[in-house]
Amino acid sequence: MIFKNVFFSLLVVALTSFGFAQDKDIVEVAAESEDHTTLVAAVKAGELVETLQSDGPFTVFAPVNRAFEALPDGTVDYLLQPDNKEKLQMVLTYHVVPGEMNAEEVVGAINEGGGKAQVETAQGGMLTLTMEGDAVKVMDAKGNTATVVVADLDASNGVIHVVDTVLLP
Repeated sequence: MIFKNVFFSLLVVALTSFGFAQDKDIVEVAAESEDHTTLVAAVKAGELVETLQSDGPFTVFAPVNRAFEALPDGTVDYLLQPDNKEKLQMVLTYHVVPGEMNAEEVVGAINEGGGKAQVETAQGGMLTLTMEGDAVKVMDAKGNTATVVVADLDASNGVIHVVDTVLLP
């Protein structure tokens, strides 16, 4: 467990050194990450760039490329088609929570809730936050569970927590 915590701490330091700075908005921070190219392409296709560059603040649970690759074959291509923009927007805004919740606040909300906290997404659905050991878990409406693999990537208009699974409303 110590190795895991040290690894993630080093990863956060590395990400911060490569331009993840608080003077950049959520879209700019994500765009600089090689692990979020699919997410950034989806945000552009869903015409949500301007929204995620607005003042916010937002908390974004940002799936990595591998998370999109784990979806059933054809899902990403289907969602990226112009005719499916509304469905894509629903999936993407389900990863966004209005307001800023850093890791300490997320863990605090889970502890205050007796082991779980529910947060409403910009899409209107709910996410359930829990802890498994030192890891924060995010469960969607379908029962899929994502793990926060990197927390607290600060942006000028909120915070990003990197997750390993695409959450579905």
